[in-house]
Amino acid sequence: MGPIGLSRENGAAVFATTHWSVVLEAQGASPAAQDALEKLCRTYWRPVYSFIRREGIGIEEAEDFTQGFFALLLERRDLDAVRKEKGRLRSYLLTSVKHFLASEQRRAMAVKRGRGQRLVSLEGLSAIERAEIELPGPLSADRLYERRWASALMEQVLLRLKDEYRTAGNAALFDWLKQLLPDEPGAPSRAEIAAHLGMTENAVRQALYRFRHRYQVLLREEISHTVAIASDIEDELRHLIAVLRA
Repeated sequence: MGPIGLSRENGAAVFATTHWSVVLEAQGASPAAQDALEKLCRTYWRPVYSFIRREGIGIEEAEDFTQGFFALLLERRDLDAVRKEKGRLRSYLLTSVKHFLASEQRRAMAVKRGRGQRLVSLEGLSAIERAEIELPGPLSADRLYERRWASALMEQVLLRLKDEYRTAGNAALFDWLKQLLPDEPGAPSRAEIAAHLGMTENAVRQALYRFRHRYQVLLREEISHTVAIASDIEDELRHLIAVLRA
């Protein structure tokens, strides 16, 4: 199993080292693997926290459990179970947090560790996310976890894309074009964007094409950080799209 990633070289996809593959290859034993795992934990804490809350655990205790879960995950460095979950970080974390909550010993350790060590910053839940967690309804803890996972990944892609546009001095262009990404009713027209930015409609059309293309590249690259082999990227992408459309 080789490390993977996604970059562009002469128009073709080239795979290189990524976060999850580094962790799996080193089994968490190297500083690079530890750094990679910590980054993944900080990026994808919201699905774990949402799952714990949806299981009926109160806010303060859920925060402690979330911190304790990641503390044990970083200490344990036992990733053999990944093979059973097809090498996907999404599935591995869900299985792991279920085992964690089922263990009274780990629950007790979670409270102790969580209150004394804050590995991830449990901030940034939107009003919509909080409503999904808090309100009763048919959305199970597993389904909520999947939705939060997909949302966290998409948000990470947009943050990276925004940073690229801002670095290039095109922050305003990003703010307008991102509104066209979902193709939803109510989004501004190309003519409106052209008028606001002093561009022609054709220039906006070309900019949108480049924007969407770069978004797709970064989306697959971000997914590659969470799977073990390159062939899983498209399957994972289809799964995430299905989750968001459900």
